Amino acid sequence: MGDQITYQKVERGVYLSLGAYIFLSIVKLAIGIIYSSKALVADGLNNTTDIIASVLVLIGLKISRKPADEDHPYGHLRAETIASMASSFIMVFIGLEVLISAVKSIFNPALRTPSTLTAIVAIGGAIVMFAVYVINSKLAKVTGSQGLKAAALDNRSDSFVSLAAAVGIFGSQFGLPWLDPLAAIAVSMVILKTGWDIFYETSHNLSDGFDYKEGKDIERKILAVNGVEDVSELKARKHGNRTIIDVTIRVDPTLNVIESHQITEEIEKKLEHHYNVESIQVHVEPLEKCDIKEKQDDH
Repeated sequence: MGDQITYQKVERGVYLSLGAYIFLSIVKLAIGIIYSSKALVADGLNNTTDIIASVLVLIGLKISRKPADEDHPYGHLRAETIASMASSFIMVFIGLEVLISAVKSIFNPALRTPSTLTAIVAIGGAIVMFAVYVINSKLAKVTGSQGLKAAALDNRSDSFVSLAAAVGIFGSQFGLPWLDPLAAIAVSMVILKTGWDIFYETSHNLSDGFDYKEGKDIERKILAVNGVEDVSELKARKHGNRTIIDVTIRVDPTLNVIESHQITEEIEKKLEHHYNVESIQVHVEPLEKCDIKEKQDDH
């Protein structure tokens, strides 16, 4: 039931982004082309990449809900991460296209001054996307969805992109028409940076990378459990928006099996409460006599 609610929240956020992007890309591309604004056209193309990214996240989200099978014993949760990585490639490609076009426009002697209407459209787009960012950012924190987190970051960058476009357009009104394509270059830089950030995080997770600080926090919580004398090994990795944890603890060798098992259950409950956990494997080893002596000497 909880997973279903989480899925619905993530899906709602993605559909919100998708609807905003479709509307804004149509408006920006139409107004930008008709009223000669390279910056607004670049902004519209940026929103077009976001449409593709949102569709990919939705597809990844659908696949990630498939249950585990013989080929995927851990399930399909990483499909969402793969979809986010695919969207980053598209962002980089479009960003390069916008950059090349904008650079060519700066050296074009027939530059036309864009209409003030294009700046107003850009500002309106910035307000809309910042509102979408606030909503999706909150949903991403609640659900722990990587895809929605990437979408929220993209929403925020889109808001800044639209503001940059507006500044360039307004600047061109004061006899500096090259400011409009210059703003388009700034837009392309934001698109490329967003694409890189999403690629970096998704590739880190797909290669079983895990945040060091979060790992140390998990270790501290395990050591705080009564009966845990030491954490000899801790491994964690992301599986979509869930976490898989493997830990080896050391306990007093005089404890019986039931007492050791109770410690492992307490660890599982504690970590499940603080993290979006897919599975936890706790291996118990006896504390060596030399280690016990060292602890006694410390006291």
